[in-house]
This record gives sequence, structure tokens and C-alpha cells, in this order.
Amino acid sequence: MTGRNPTTTLWRPTGPKELALVRELDWRAWPPRLPEQPIFYPVLDEDYAIRIARDWNVKHSGAGYVTRFEVESDFVSRYPVQQAGGRTILELWVPAEDLDDFNAHIVGEIQVVHEFP
Repeated sequence: MTGRNPTTTLWRPTGPKELALVRELDWRAWPPRLPEQPIFYPVLDEDYAIRIARDWNVKHSGAGYVTRFEVESDFVSRYPVQQAGGRTILELWVPAEDLDDFNAHIVGEIQVVHEFP
């Protein structure tokens, strides 16, 4: 047994500005939310993240990225899964004020797994 806590894989579709902030945080954390962003929305399905990055982020910011990261499962279980549409449109709704605590439970680095120019 390795002693490693179980993790949950999450994805986050993002644009170039947010990705630059993640890079500044050494790929270990998500930046604080802006005042008009009271919720941080990681998603549970890679295909859903791809659709958002490709169809929304590219249109609104010129490029879209899908990131993948691991969060300790015991911690992330406090946020109920929200179905935001179809069967695979699943998100976690993390209040902005919880983001520092959320970031502290990320295991490893945030990785870019898809890019859409």
C-alpha cells in the first residue's frame, strides 16, 4: 500500500487568460475568482470539457484549453455533483470562498490535455 489518498479526476475548460494564471501558480492551483464569478466549475466528463473549450472558449477568447487534474476524493465529495444538462453534463459547484481550500487538496499538477486555437 502506498499510503496515497484516493483521488478524483476533474477537467476544467479554460481560456488563455485563466491558463496563464494557472501557469503563474506553477500548475498547482486555480486563481481566485473574479467578483462576477462566485462559483468555480470543474467538470466530471472530458467530452463535456472539450465541447466547452472548443465551442465557447475559442469563440469568446480566441483559444480554448482542457485541463485535467486530481483532487483528493474525500475532500471533493463535499461538493454534490450538479447535472447541468444531459446525462454527461456534470459539474461541481465550488463556492469562490472555498477555492483556497480546494486548491490545497489538488494532487500533482494541473495538465493541459487538449488545445483549440
